Amino acid sequence: MLEIIKNTNIDFMGKRKFAFVFSGILAIIGIIAIIQVANGRANLGIDFAGGTAIQLKFTKPFSLAAVRGALESGGVKDFELQDIPASNKVLIRVKKSEQQLGKSADAITGVITQKLPDNPYVVDSTTEIGPKVGSRLRTDAAKAIAMSVIGILVYIAIRFRFDFAVGATIATFHDVLAVLGVFYLLGLEINLIVVTALLTIAGYSLTDTVVVFDRIRENLKARTKDPVEAVMNLSINEVLSRTIVTSFTVLLTSLALFFFGGEVIHEFALAMIMGVIVGTYSSVFVASPIVLLWSGKKKPLGKK
Repeated sequence: MLEIIKNTNIDFMGKRKFAFVFSGILAIIGIIAIIQVANGRANLGIDFAGGTAIQLKFTKPFSLAAVRGALESGGVKDFELQDIPASNKVLIRVKKSEQQLGKSADAITGVITQKLPDNPYVVDSTTEIGPKVGSRLRTDAAKAIAMSVIGILVYIAIRFRFDFAVGATIATFHDVLAVLGVFYLLGLEINLIVVTALLTIAGYSLTDTVVVFDRIRENLKARTKDPVEAVMNLSINEVLSRTIVTSFTVLLTSLALFFFGGEVIHEFALAMIMGVIVGTYSSVFVASPIVLLWSGKKKPLGKK
């Protein structure tokens, strides 16, 4: 692995109290966000809030800006656009209440017909999602995230030990809460794409944490007489270059998706950017300090 940073001697464990305070704030914001999402009070996409999705196929090529302008001038609000350029198709999603669902598709097609008369179209498909279905999807999304965290706990407990599993699980859950909390604070839309990003972040965070834990386990076996805190600091410093290189590579990819990937995956890319930053931070300042706190600062960690 390319070493851009060599021979560091940073006292990561000594900064754990400040890290715990900062992470606690992020976790509290994330918990508030979960409560608001569960109650339907956050900025939810139509997957969770309910609405209408209608796909139109135009005769001639079109621009998303023209369709967006037509809908906005026609008084349509809370909509999302996704284009399929090769086939001159556009997918329009509009958040609506249960009482408005039946009229939503007609209103959209009426606006498009009026504002874009020079480009005829046909309606390929229309899908309506009621609030009850959205509520079910919110519940299923929460279950998916919870099951992934439980799976992480079991996997790390088998591969390492239970104390390592506790640290990895809390760090992973911390990352998910942090990204969700930031989305809620900024008023960004939370939809199934964001949930996909959260699950991806959980996997990335776990991978980064396992690398750190592997080095800690190796050094604990080789340095049985050294204090646990010193061994953890040494281990994190040894893999610091690898952590930075890997995170920076994933961050570059996420930035490329954010700026050049189009509006469809904008939320996914943004969540990944946040997740890479928070995940890198948590693998150093959350996972390992929690293992240290759980096992005891001066108590040697047993071998497996």
